This record gives sequence, structure tokens and C-alpha cells, in this order.
Amino acid sequence: MNPVVLRMSLLMLCAITAFMLGLFVIRLLKKNLTGEPELLNHSPLAAEGLPVHAYHAVIQQLKQQKHELTTQQLSERRKAKTSDTLSSTVLANLSSGVVFFNTAGLVRQANSAARKLLGFASPIGLRVADLFGTATLRPTSELITGSTVEQALAPALSGKGTIRGLQMNYLTRDGENHVLEITASAVLAEDASLLGTALVLTDKTDIERIRHDQRMHQEFSAELGLGLRNSLATIAGYAQQLAGSSDPEQARQLADNIASEAAQLDRTIGSFLGGAQAAASGS
Repeated sequence: MNPVVLRMSLLMLCAITAFMLGLFVIRLLKKNLTGEPELLNHSPLAAEGLPVHAYHAVIQQLKQQKHELTTQQLSERRKAKTSDTLSSTVLANLSSGVVFFNTAGLVRQANSAARKLLGFASPIGLRVADLFGTATLRPTSELITGSTVEQALAPALSGKGTIRGLQMNYLTRDGENHVLEITASAVLAEDASLLGTALVLTDKTDIERIRHDQRMHQEFSAELGLGLRNSLATIAGYAQQLAGSSDPEQARQLADNIASEAAQLDRTIGSFLGGAQAAASGS
């Protein structure tokens, strides 16, 4: 019942209680610390509270989209390559020449027919003045007198119009004469922007030669018809004079004139028939 001993005992009891409570708290904290790694291993969380497997799903989806996009790009490239190959094949087998100018007025593409008609092994990089410097417009072209080919094609090269039926006399560097007909039109992109200008060259040389021969034949036929008519009129006049003449000497002279005119008529007809036969054999 000593107050000092009682006070000492009470302090001892409080110390033991505090010690036991401290041990319990330490064990609880230790248990929590060892349990957190296991919890993170079973259900880890991302910085924003999302599970890591959700991020894996998103990454897999992005990889799949990237693969699909790559496949689509490869497919588009194959289609574009196939289209280019088809276009090149068609252009290479065209009998008409095709020349493509870019917006700067330079040749970027020309098929084999165009190179053959123009007499250039490779016209790439040339301008209109370089290609058609020796060309002259034909009278059939509905243009202002004195215009050059470059001036005539200027609207089409700037994308302001289409040129059709433009004919020119073209002299190649090898000295070959061609009659070319040009159709020029602008090439537009999907957004209506100007990509360049395409020129289609058609060789009209043989057609113009046939037309020239026909005109010459018509002129010759007209001259021949006029000559035949004059000869027949002359023979008819001599015959009338012969019928009304009683003078033997005059009759003999008129007969000689008729025979001479008939011989001339025979030579003219023979020359015409010979020329027609030669033309038929040549064709």
C-alpha cells in the first residue's frame, strides 16, 4: 500500500502496454508492406488507375490498325503501278503521238509515235518552241494570220482552253515533211488544279497527199475535158467546111487538118489513160 510502489507499478504497467501496442503496430505495418507486392502482381494498376492489360489491348489494336494501313498502302501502290503500266502500254501502242507538258511548259512524257513523228530520240525537257520551231501553220487552221505554233498552243498550255484541229507543216531534223494535226487539252487533278497539258499528234501526211493528188487529177481532168471539147469542136468545124467545099485542094487540106486534130486527140487520151494506169499501179 506504499504509494511509491503503487506509482511504480502503474508506470511499469503502462510501459508494458505501450510496448505491446508498438509491437502490434509494427507487425501490422510489416504485414501490409509484404502484401502490397502480391497485390500489384495480381492486379497491377497504371498511373491513371487503368490495368496494364488494358494498355496491352490498346497497343495490340494500334498494331493491328498499323498493319491494316500498311496493307492498304501496298494495295494502293500496286493499283497505281498497274494503272501506270497499263497507261504506258496503251500509249506505247498508239499510232498517234502523245506529248505531255507540265505546268512549266516542259515535256515530261512522249510516246514512241510522238518521238518518231517529231524526229527526237528523247524530247524530255524541251519546250514548245524547241519542238515546233520549224513548223508553220496551215491555211486550214482557223487562226490569225502570222501566228506561230507556240502562240496557237499558249491557251491550252496555260489551262485556259482546248485546241482542236490545229494543222501544221512540220519539218524534222532529218528533212522529212509531215502534216500534223494537233489536239491540245489541259489535264486537271481531282481538286481541279492544273497538272499539265496533253498534246495528241495525228499524222495527216498521207491524207493530204491523197487530197493533193485528187486535186491535181481533177484539174487535169478539167483541162483534158476542155481540150477534148476544143478538139471535137475543131474537128466538127473542119467537117462542116469539108461537107460544103467543092474545091478538091481545099477538101484535101481540110481532111489533113481533121486527121492531125484526131491524132492530137488520140495522144491526149493516151497520155491520160497512161497516167491513170500508172497511178492505179502505184496505189
